[in-house]
Amino acid sequence: MTAGYGSGHARAMLRSVSRQVLPVVAAAFVACAVVQVFLAGLGVFDDPRSFVTHREFGYLFGWLTLVILVLALVGRSPRPVKGLCVLLLVLFAFQSVFVALRADLPAIAALHPLNGFAILGVGVMITRAAWAVRREAVSPATSVTDASLAATSDAP
Repeated sequence: MTAGYGSGHARAMLRSVSRQVLPVVAAAFVACAVVQVFLAGLGVFDDPRSFVTHREFGYLFGWLTLVILVLALVGRSPRPVKGLCVLLLVLFAFQSVFVALRADLPAIAALHPLNGFAILGVGVMITRAAWAVRREAVSPATSVTDASLAATSDAP
C-alpha cells in the first residue's frame, strides 16, 4: 500500500462517514427546532421565565448548524445542499440579532419567530436532501463507489 492510496482511502472513508452522519445530525437539528418552538410556547402561555430555557437551548443546539455545514463540506454534498447549510447558519445567526433589536427596532425584532420557522423549513430541506444523498451512496443500483468517487473528485 502506498501513501497516496492510504491517504485517498482515508479521504474516501471520511467522506462516506460524513455522508452517513449528516442526515442524522440534520434530523436531530430539526427535532431541536421543534422543541425550541415548544419552549417559546411555554414562555408565552405558562411562565415567562421559560424564555430563559428557550434562549439557552437555542445557544446549545445552534452549534449543530456548524456541525451540519462541516459534514456537508467534508462529505462533498451536492452544491444545493451545501448552500442550504450555509443559509441555515446565516439564518440562525440572525436569530440573536433580531432579539437584540427588540428595544430599539421592535418591528425588525418581530422577525425572530418568522426566521425561526424559516430555520425549521431549511433544516427539513437539508435533512431530506441529505437522506437522498445517503440513499444514493448505498444503493446497489449505483455503479459509482466511494473509492471511484475519491479518485475522480480530487480533479479540479
